[in-house]
Amino acid sequence: MTMGAGPEAVLPAERPRWTWEHPVDPRWLLLGDVGFEGTYEDDIPLALCAEIDGLFVDLPPRPREGFTLVGCAPGGALADLLDRLPAEAFGTDQAWLGDVHIAVPLPPPGTSPPWWGEYLGDIVVLAQRPSLAVPGTVDIDLSGFVHVYDRTDAVVRPGEVTEFVVQGRDEEPYGTCRDVTGVFRDQAAPPVPQIRLLGCRPEPLLLTALGALGQSTKAGLRRRRVRAEVYAVAADGSADQIIGAVVSGTVAASGPSRLGAGLVDVTVDSDPQEPLPTGVLSILEHWHTGRPAGKNLWAGYDRELRHHWAGMALAHPSGTPDRPAGTTYDLDGRFVTDIDGFYCAIGEAINGPGGYFGWNLDALDDCLCGKFGAQTPFRLVWHDSAVARAHLVAGYDRRRLGPAVTMEYLLNMLTTHQVEIDLR
Repeated sequence: MTMGAGPEAVLPAERPRWTWEHPVDPRWLLLGDVGFEGTYEDDIPLALCAEIDGLFVDLPPRPREGFTLVGCAPGGALADLLDRLPAEAFGTDQAWLGDVHIAVPLPPPGTSPPWWGEYLGDIVVLAQRPSLAVPGTVDIDLSGFVHVYDRTDAVVRPGEVTEFVVQGRDEEPYGTCRDVTGVFRDQAAPPVPQIRLLGCRPEPLLLTALGALGQSTKAGLRRRRVRAEVYAVAADGSADQIIGAVVSGTVAASGPSRLGAGLVDVTVDSDPQEPLPTGVLSILEHWHTGRPAGKNLWAGYDRELRHHWAGMALAHPSGTPDRPAGTTYDLDGRFVTDIDGFYCAIGEAINGPGGYFGWNLDALDDCLCGKFGAQTPFRLVWHDSAVARAHLVAGYDRRRLGPAVTMEYLLNMLTTHQVEIDLR
């Protein structure tokens, strides 16, 4: 498909191809919408680009956050921790509490709560002191993380709440408090303020946004609003979505590009969102000329990039029908040193190099129900299973902010779905 022209007639099974007349091949395709109000389309071609600056950036680790339970009457494990630890133990691993759910008291039967609460993860108790706000109670300082999808997310304080309920995992009661500080916040500023589309050939909708540059009215700003999913253009011109890669914000400037006559560079003032790590670019290289040629190309990546590898496999489905029930699959377990390595390994066991068979527990459960390359019951020969046995153990997963997924849990899940497992 040539940008600027209508779609070519293709057979139903044939994938569209994206080309242009410049010597620099397009690397990125943007599909989305411009100036949307009320409705949003996610599949309108907006532009082909040679480069995108600011989409892949390595941020520093997310800093721990501080919270205070104000006017707290502690109970359960929280009260036990406060009673048994000396002051000098606070702030250390001895004062680790795990997950905390901040909620509101249960409403009368038959009514919904006014607020579903917020989860805090990897919580450590830092200090306690008598509360000045509520005599007879204590203020408790904590550190950890609000369990949000994106570190820039806002957390809205519920209205008309005069008491909060503090709970542990599985709703274990930890007490009550009058207020909580540090949890509720406005949307953070974008960690990467601008994204630049370099060597860009805009399509009509994006041209409309560019035409509104200089218009500072509300209508003009709305016409410059853009949101697009980013797709990687392969060597053959086909394009696949990069999960989590989004250009979203307000078009701020444009000008001729040094990358070719007729191309422009477009600057977008970015909405708050985390960029993808730069390591994703090296993962994309494995798919540039087709599916990866060999297994275990993911093995040298850290856990975060293994997660993105599995996401790339999700975006590049094999499209082959399920093999019949009773098929035997061989899982190479030499590099299953974390849960994300398991997803990469089982994806390749079922669907070959670069194959997908889940990238979280819910997705794995979906795959085990069929239509992802394998039909249960099947047999899984797990080679070098001792590696996973040593690494997928009980504990707390600081990346997921929750209990670690153990090998035993995976084995139970697989056998529940009628997978016969041969550990070797």
